[in-house]
Amino acid sequence: MNRDGSSSSSMMMNRVDRRKVVGGGRQAIEEEEVDLSGMSLETLPTPSLNLAAICKLNLSNNDLQTIPESLTARMLNLVVLDAHSNQLKSLPNSIGCLSKLKVLNVSCNLLESLPRTLENCSSLEELNANFNKLSRLPDTIGSLPEDLENLVNLEVLNVSQNFQYLETLPFSIGLLLSLVELDVSYNKITALPDSMGCLRKLKKLSVEGNPLISPPMEVVEGGVDFVREYLSEKMNAGHKSSAKKKSWVGRLVKYGTFNGRIGSRKDREGCNVTPDHYSSFDSAAYTGKSPKNTRKSSIEGLASPRYFGMFSPSRIFSSKNLS
Repeated sequence: MNRDGSSSSSMMMNRVDRRKVVGGGRQAIEEEEVDLSGMSLETLPTPSLNLAAICKLNLSNNDLQTIPESLTARMLNLVVLDAHSNQLKSLPNSIGCLSKLKVLNVSCNLLESLPRTLENCSSLEELNANFNKLSRLPDTIGSLPEDLENLVNLEVLNVSQNFQYLETLPFSIGLLLSLVELDVSYNKITALPDSMGCLRKLKKLSVEGNPLISPPMEVVEGGVDFVREYLSEKMNAGHKSSAKKKSWVGRLVKYGTFNGRIGSRKDREGCNVTPDHYSSFDSAAYTGKSPKNTRKSSIEGLASPRYFGMFSPSRIFSSKNLS
């Protein structure tokens, strides 16, 4: 078979699995699963089918260096894209057009960054970008526009094994409120963002293989609850940190996504918090005890969707506000 994919169009048709018809009448679309894995492709063949009908595309185990912008821009009903084990150095910006995409696997490639347009994949539930050369994640990975879309459905994020390239995680990761599993193992991360204390649904956290300083190893060994408690305490004492963190924590308090122990019980229950109040945070040091036993000196309320109608997180994490 020709490695450039010029003779692969007919084989592509032989590897199409037609599943079901979506819609009715003239708008009916027959969903198709296309498997082009393990074909030693260096480029993708010119498609001879309706790209809008593809719901699952498997491009894994090839030699692809790029995915054409025009291809992803037309796969508007794509739900699963598997492109692991290729030679991809970048992803197309048009991936932001895939509003129905739920699973994206781009592990085992040569990616140095992820496109900012990825934030527009509002249905994304699982993102695997491990074993690449990622040096950073998009600052907007957790940011939300006015209508509260974007990556609020993301449950699994794997950016492990980027080794010496990935040194930091963005503060905005704390707004991935559906996140259940986070794997950042085997990177060069020295500190987890304090904002991760807001990830109430997080059940599995993998951080081994990093030169972590914050949180310290004894906290990490205590499990997710200990890590969340530790990071919450750090947010609670954010006013003693850099101006950047002070501004960030202050805005979380102002817009009601971060509910610290402030003033009287009446103030705390009513969440009557202003930027002037957060300087009076109880910043007691983390004691290493169970979160249940340290509740009196810890955050009583973390990020909660019920507060989201009160603010626009895109304002909180904009480059203007964090500068």
